[in-house]
Amino acid sequence: MRLTSIKLSGFKSFVEPTHFQVPGQLVGVVGPNGCGKSNIIDAVRWVLGESKASELRGESMQDVIFNGSTHRKPAGRASVELVFDNSAGKAAGQWSQYAEIAVKRTLTRDGTSSYYINNQSVRRRDIQDIFLGTGLGPRAYAIIGQGMISRIIEARPEELRIFLEEAAGVSKYKERRRETENRLHDTTENLTRLEDILRELNTNLEKLEAQAAVAKKFHELQGDQEEKQKLLWLLRKNEAKAEQEKFFKEIERAQIDLEEQTAKLRHVEAELEHMRQAHYGAGDRLHQAQGHLYQTNSEIGSLEAQIKFVIESRNRLQSQLNSLTAQRDQWQRQGSQQQDELAEAEIALEEFGMRVEQSQQAVQDANERLPSLEQAWRESQLKTTESRGKIMQVQQQIELQSTHQRNASNILSGLAARRERLMQEKNGMAMPDDVHLSNLKLQLEEKQASLEEANMYLEEAQEQVPRLEEERRAAQELVSKETSANAQLEARLSALKQLQESVQAQGKVQPWLEKHGLAELPRLWQKLHIEQGWETALEAVLRERMSALEMSNLDWAKAFFSDAPPAKLALYAPNAGLAQPAPAAANGLKPFINLLQLNDPGQRALMNDWLRDVYVADDTAIAFAERSTLPLGGVFVTRQGHVVSQSSVRFYASDSEQDGMLARQQEIENITKQQRAQYMLAEEAKGRAVRAEAALSSASQRLQELRQRTASLTQSAHSLQIEVMKLAEVQERFNQRSTQIATDLEEIGMQEAEQQQVQAESEARFEQLDIELAELQEQHENGQTDYLTREQQLNDARTRLRELERSSQETEFAEKSHRSKIEELKRSIATALEQAAQLFASMQQGSLELESLDDQAAQAGLQELLDRRSEQERALADARHELDQLSQQLRTHEENRMQAERSLQPQRDRITELQLKEQAARLNQEQFSEALAQTQADEAALSEKLTADMRPSYLQGEVTRLTNAIAALGAVNLAALDELATASERKHFLDAQHADLNEAITTLQDAIHKIDMETRDLLQVTFDKVNHHFSELFPVLFGGGQAKLIMTGDEILDSGVQVMAQPPGKKNATIHLLSGGEKALTATALVFSMFQLNPAPFCLLDEVDAPLDDANTERFANMVKRMSDHTQFLFISHNKIAMEMAQQLIGVTMQEQGVSRIVAVDMESAANFSSAEQAA
Repeated sequence: MRLTSIKLSGFKSFVEPTHFQVPGQLVGVVGPNGCGKSNIIDAVRWVLGESKASELRGESMQDVIFNGSTHRKPAGRASVELVFDNSAGKAAGQWSQYAEIAVKRTLTRDGTSSYYINNQSVRRRDIQDIFLGTGLGPRAYAIIGQGMISRIIEARPEELRIFLEEAAGVSKYKERRRETENRLHDTTENLTRLEDILRELNTNLEKLEAQAAVAKKFHELQGDQEEKQKLLWLLRKNEAKAEQEKFFKEIERAQIDLEEQTAKLRHVEAELEHMRQAHYGAGDRLHQAQGHLYQTNSEIGSLEAQIKFVIESRNRLQSQLNSLTAQRDQWQRQGSQQQDELAEAEIALEEFGMRVEQSQQAVQDANERLPSLEQAWRESQLKTTESRGKIMQVQQQIELQSTHQRNASNILSGLAARRERLMQEKNGMAMPDDVHLSNLKLQLEEKQASLEEANMYLEEAQEQVPRLEEERRAAQELVSKETSANAQLEARLSALKQLQESVQAQGKVQPWLEKHGLAELPRLWQKLHIEQGWETALEAVLRERMSALEMSNLDWAKAFFSDAPPAKLALYAPNAGLAQPAPAAANGLKPFINLLQLNDPGQRALMNDWLRDVYVADDTAIAFAERSTLPLGGVFVTRQGHVVSQSSVRFYASDSEQDGMLARQQEIENITKQQRAQYMLAEEAKGRAVRAEAALSSASQRLQELRQRTASLTQSAHSLQIEVMKLAEVQERFNQRSTQIATDLEEIGMQEAEQQQVQAESEARFEQLDIELAELQEQHENGQTDYLTREQQLNDARTRLRELERSSQETEFAEKSHRSKIEELKRSIATALEQAAQLFASMQQGSLELESLDDQAAQAGLQELLDRRSEQERALADARHELDQLSQQLRTHEENRMQAERSLQPQRDRITELQLKEQAARLNQEQFSEALAQTQADEAALSEKLTADMRPSYLQGEVTRLTNAIAALGAVNLAALDELATASERKHFLDAQHADLNEAITTLQDAIHKIDMETRDLLQVTFDKVNHHFSELFPVLFGGGQAKLIMTGDEILDSGVQVMAQPPGKKNATIHLLSGGEKALTATALVFSMFQLNPAPFCLLDEVDAPLDDANTERFANMVKRMSDHTQFLFISHNKIAMEMAQQLIGVTMQEQGVSRIVAVDMESAANFSSAEQAA
């Protein structure tokens, strides 16, 4: 890949879009200091992914954006693009297929940074991947900035090793190894989390298996309960249906009675309606008489208002005629007065017209004289301005020469003072103490040995502490587990004991027992022990005898014959049947008593009596089949408690909470034993936890002591190392400063001679300019006098013109005012005449209206209406009397109707009551039907299960029993079965993941081992080759001497690299003793050695030749020329020898302050052009 062009826009000083070609293998960048040459190097480093602002000579990344200048505003974004020729296809990855690759980076003020390859948005890492292993990158050896040569050669061995890795091309291996380690770390963490999940999952599986068994039992009981509940609902539904039919028949009979009484009510209502129609007719006649009376009253009111209006109008018109007469007289007087004013205004208007003409002529004369005065003034002003400009130019040159003289004088004074300081510093410099430095180095080696020993012990302690922490954690988990198990057993035991005590204390017989002092006697079930699973069978056989009370003498029971207990109760004396023999097995049958564990002879005798002829059967079917083998009076009993004799089958079902007491008692005893054993396990686990905690505390304390000792040794070694470095730096600074002082004194002498010459030339130029300034000032004073005279004449003429214009405007305004006044007076006179005529017409109209007003006809009509009103008032009184009589009759009939209607209400209430009962029965039927429908019950199948003797109370009792049985199960995880299946499936999946992760860890570890082997081999080969090239190039650049690379450790993967170089004639022990130029040549030889091994596509050199003299610069240039066959070089230099080797020169200028521009020159074309001109 070759760099063909660079494009910059808004980057540092390159504010304008700048594009320059890089066509050759040797391209030089030249220009004065501060013009922006190094910004090109920074631009290349930045576009290759540099993210550290200090490496770009800035404080933040926004500093790369042009920040403005004196005449330019700051830019909003920076952009740099590098274009590469990839015709050979050496680019890495997917980009190898492109013949040209453009790498671009942009940055905006808001911090948004974007990367592009061939205008495709990519990541910063994608750009770095293209150049991995090529020596290119933001901080690789192929980009050498100012001061980087000295930093390379003075770098620590670990830092120098980075350049060797880049030359070996192992940076891509390191990146792969880092990614692999990250994946291995993530995989290990995932495996740890997975193992924690599996441990927790196994614990949950054990719990879920127990919960699933309870859930299964719950579902069985719930199924039985639902069936009994459905039968209860069906029975209740049938009862509600029968009640509904009964109430419906009663409603029909009550409605027939109600209809008979309703017919009687309708007859009364018909008579009432007839009387109501007559009442309505009388009311209409009353309303009609009232309407006639109201109309007559209205007409009377209207005539009275009309008469009143005529009187008021006559008065009003007379008043208006008087007012109009007064107004007409006033308008006539006003018109006569305005006629006089109009005559005076017309005379004044003629006078102002003459004055206007005179003022306009004067203004015109003044305007004609003004242009000639202005022209003379401008010519005088131009001459004065020219002379002032010449004077300012001469004064600036004089000030410049004065500044040159002062600067030269200041520089000479500063140089003299600097010479004095350098001589004093040279005489006062002390030689460094080499003996003290050697002693400190020996002490440092001893401290480092002690530190290595302490680190070894520290590593052992650090490995021990995690192991002890794991043991403590395991012990604490065991304590938690055993304590939790113990707490669960205690909780279960407490719950069973409470249930047993509460059941024993319940029942009707308890008060009777307390009354007779028998409540504390032991129960039989407390002393019985039977094989597990047969507790229900024993309860089915013994029934109430399970709770029999033990008495030492059975004769005491005689006292209870007169006061029998209120419920079933059995009493026994264990010694009463000692003489009875044990029952013998018949026909190979297994006696039930053999399942009991009886150590007390009295108890055994009692059980022999009670369980005689009771045998064991595995299930009901077997018992039923073998019932013929039973002896007379014998029975089979099954685990479920069902009893089969030769002639009967008795099914067992729990009918009280007393059942199950024997099973609970045996469970209490078993749990008590388990709880004791679990308590011992918990105590043992606590002991282990205490021991693990003590061991961990001891190891942690030892680790802390070792860390403190290591820190102390590290601090001591670090202090010694710093002191050694300080003394070494003092020694190096002494040598460097001595050389620098001699060089500075020589430069001071040269600068003094140069400044003295500048000072003499400036003094001669100053005298010449002083004479020229005096002549120009005399010419300027003469021109200034003429200018002021012309300016005064022009101002006087302008003032006279303004006064004439103002007087003319005032005269014109007065003329216009009089014209307006004349027009206004004419309009006022016309208005007065018009108003007087209108008022006269109004007076004539008012007189006619006054004569037309007459009220005699209205007075006659009013008397006629008053007579008609008297007749209508008498007719209204007759109609009101008739209406009152009909209203009394209507109220009588209404009372009869209401009495008949009230007699219907009791019957309606009876029907409503029956309807409510029928509705309640129907709602009950619908409720039970809905309940059956919601549970999707098959009513036909349920009806077949119903029997004639089945009652709701029995079914309700069964539902209650099953509900109690479900409640006895306690909290049930109904989702346990599904959760168990899900957890089992998840465990299978996690087991597979566990195996995959273990396999992945093995694969990643093998990959890291393989990468380390390949990296180790490649680094060793690279180190040998670079060392070989370094030993060859060093004598070429120095003209002799020797140099080599030394590995500081045994393991090449983490060892540093140290440079040993001895120029011709020197036997220095360290690289730090070399001069600046020698260090630069050594670093150059090292970098070029890496280039010969792994040539980068191009190399950037920023003033690398600055410390070199001409001879070394020439050798450096020759070597660069030879290497340019394989590597493209872009270098910045101020050295003419280095410039001569360039095939193209790129000049960077800064004609505008703060803005860089490019000027490119092809040296071969320029040379050919020069030769052609000389030939011509």
